[in-house]
Amino acid sequence: MKFSLKLFKWYQKNKRDLPWRETKDPYKIWISEVILQQTRVNQGLPYYLEFLKKYPSLNKLSIAKEEDVLLVWQGLGYYKRAINLLESAKKIVEVNNGIFPNNFNDILKIKGVGDYTASAISSICFGEKEVVIDGNVFRFISRLFGIKRDVKLKSTLLYFKKKLKVLMGNLNPGDFNQALMEFGALQCLPKNPLCCSCIF
Repeated sequence: MKFSLKLFKWYQKNKRDLPWRETKDPYKIWISEVILQQTRVNQGLPYYLEFLKKYPSLNKLSIAKEEDVLLVWQGLGYYKRAINLLESAKKIVEVNNGIFPNNFNDILKIKGVGDYTASAISSICFGEKEVVIDGNVFRFISRLFGIKRDVKLKSTLLYFKKKLKVLMGNLNPGDFNQALMEFGALQCLPKNPLCCSCIF
């Protein structure tokens, strides 16, 4: 069976029930991705829910006071993330009439957004054929294909992106990316990976 299909079938059966998986709203996906940049899912989840309760839209966030945003963020650490969210929301409202950018290159221009987050948002919300590569993905794909490359090098990132775009095939890019990350997070663990029950 084709890699992408096999992976997707595993994902449908094993994926965690998470609120950001029930939406294609780029604002909500952006918030979830920024929270999860330096935070584990179980720790970040209540913050995500609380943040969206207080700031359910880009426009609502853009008129917030910095001290209020930081208060909601309290305990998550890396407070620059919250400040970047606020500044970016203001800018998107000002420059783009509150409409979230709809492609990888424009999303990448948002303050505090890197390749990974731009790939996640553009693939999940807009179906762009961009692949997400985080530690989970590097680990899983390196092990599966016996790749021994320095993950700190940009050339390695580009190599993995090229390989994964081929492996993605015709599968929906957002689904493919979420399945990839979930497999690394739940199955292909850093220590004691679950090789005995691995579909690959």
